[in-house]
Amino acid sequence: MNKIDPADEAQLFATIDRWVEREVRPRVKEFDHADKWPAEIVEQMKEFGLFGATVSPEYGGLGLPATTYAQIVMKISAVWMAITGIFNSHLMLALAVEKFGTEPQKRHWLPKFASGEVRGGLALTEPNAGTDLQAIRMTARRDKGDYVINGTKTWISNGIEGSCFALLVKTNPEASPRYSGMSLFIAPKGPGFTVGRKLEKLGYKSIDSGELIFQDYRIPADHLIGEVEGRGFTQVAGGLELGRINVAARGVGIAEGALQLATDYAQLRQTFGKPIIEHQAIALKIGEMATRARAARLLTLDAAQAFDRGDRCDMEAGMAKYFASEAALENSTESMRIHGAYGYSKEYDIERLYRDAPLTCIGEGTNEMQRLIIARQWTRRNASA
Repeated sequence: MNKIDPADEAQLFATIDRWVEREVRPRVKEFDHADKWPAEIVEQMKEFGLFGATVSPEYGGLGLPATTYAQIVMKISAVWMAITGIFNSHLMLALAVEKFGTEPQKRHWLPKFASGEVRGGLALTEPNAGTDLQAIRMTARRDKGDYVINGTKTWISNGIEGSCFALLVKTNPEASPRYSGMSLFIAPKGPGFTVGRKLEKLGYKSIDSGELIFQDYRIPADHLIGEVEGRGFTQVAGGLELGRINVAARGVGIAEGALQLATDYAQLRQTFGKPIIEHQAIALKIGEMATRARAARLLTLDAAQAFDRGDRCDMEAGMAKYFASEAALENSTESMRIHGAYGYSKEYDIERLYRDAPLTCIGEGTNEMQRLIIARQWTRRNASA
């Protein structure tokens, strides 16, 4: 279990808070409205070590526990959720290598990931395979000392600006059960690996979501994570727990950010001779929003603590992701309504939170799937004697 001294954690949080206020908040509209890659902000995140936030110190990372990492994501997401996706997707790649890779793979790749020299993400989704990962069609065929990969991935975060990805493929398309024929590779960009179109989105701007096309892409056999075929599905599932905690933390950030914007506006805006926060209809909304945000935070920290203990936490992560993402959606909607016509204006920050929030209900597994996971795990843990 990773640990951090409380004083060091407080100093880290204070640094993140200052950075968000000085560097991120003043420029977020510029990047978001233009859907522009925030190169300067990415360089600053590299300097902070965020690309190695959860990577062990022995490989050059910060080695932060999930609880600390989740709170960093909350702080940033309260102002601009999209940039957390730039390092979160990358950290899921790093986690797959650190948790399941061979020692030579760890020594070679993790220092490059931790420094941000090599950045990327997790390439799972295909045009006909999202939540049902076992339906992927991308294949890897062994050819002497290499694998030859063919297929297409889509909706891949960092797909354009990133340079390396954890790539889920089928090394045995005829395997039964299907998951037993899946493998995970470290796939740097190179010949046979091209980027298709950039996918336009409602929100989650400035982080690129793209198509990755593999045509006779040849990769050395030692890029197979763990160097044993058939373990890819399990390796990905382990990373998704941290991914769902991250998405939950993003939801918390949006829910808390929307609450703060609504609170500030409701104390300034007056109707019928008094601030609107003194009207019962608005006060009721604020009370509900505050409760949702608090509950989402506590569920997310509960899941992060379970992850830090090394416990199986697919149920806890699913609960956190489901509740916090719905809290983000509801709070951003209510905050926009409290803002009235101004909430519909691009001059106000709430419209960005309102556009970004729906992604949290979809990413890292839909909320419908989360509820099924929760129900299954709850039943197993509470089976009748």
